Amino acid sequence: MTNTCCMTGASDHSEREMGSNKRFSPVPLYSFSNITDVTAGFLEQLGIKFLLLDLDNTLAAYDEHVFSDTISKWISDIRDSGIELFLISNSSRKKRVEAFSDSIGIGFIMKSGKPSPKSLLLAMEKAGFGPNETALAGDQVFTDALAANRAGVVSIVVRPRRFTNPFLALRYYVEVPFRAMCNKRMELIK
Repeated sequence: MTNTCCMTGASDHSEREMGSNKRFSPVPLYSFSNITDVTAGFLEQLGIKFLLLDLDNTLAAYDEHVFSDTISKWISDIRDSGIELFLISNSSRKKRVEAFSDSIGIGFIMKSGKPSPKSLLLAMEKAGFGPNETALAGDQVFTDALAANRAGVVSIVVRPRRFTNPFLALRYYVEVPFRAMCNKRMELIK
């Protein structure tokens, strides 16, 4: 089991923007219906060994206080495959981020400042992984996908778990054209 670390801070590799070829774009490289559709096999095909995960509305809805059984099983499956997990959250709610991180024994960075790539780069440095073996999965194109693209890692977006207020629904509606531009929508892959 990975030691929990708390930090606060601001299919085809040829088609992937990596390293110095960073993209300033909110268009994700991959789009899935649900985080649980992002399988270990899919990540392994891309050479991913380090998966950065957004917390709010990616792994847990804003009003959830524990991982669902489905998410817990998915986390276990990903970890059993040897892929290391790490939370990257813009949240400033330390107790929330820390509780989720502690429940699965992984490190985290809160107040990450996404879409800045700084926290992603810091997490990779601390864990000893490079951009070519790292991905970030989240529910927002203007924070998660853009941060991943700027850091040169695989960007994966998923549909938000639940809209708990009208602002979240509006934000998702504004993101729809960018999600549609993703040429690797994996809606039917299980």
